[in-house]
Amino acid sequence: MWRRTAIALALAAISAGCTTMTPEDRRAADEAKCLSYGFVKKNDAFAECLQRIDIERRAALRNVQAFDPWDGPIIYRPIIIRPQPS
Repeated sequence: MWRRTAIALALAAISAGCTTMTPEDRRAADEAKCLSYGFVKKNDAFAECLQRIDIERRAALRNVQAFDPWDGPIIYRPIIIRPQPS
């Protein structure tokens, strides 16, 4: 009985970590980060901080290669059939 409970709790904990951030959550996190740097809202420096965070995020996405399990090295070994001498 305790094993089922432990498995259920483990699955619940794993699935709780699979949430994605909404754009509003991401914006709030970015604003909190810029505020932690000491920038003040409605300021050019604050807007530049948000812009730099966005640019860095886009650059990181461009640098990550898309994972495709079928996209790997192609190993080609031709089968050579030689005629038998008669």
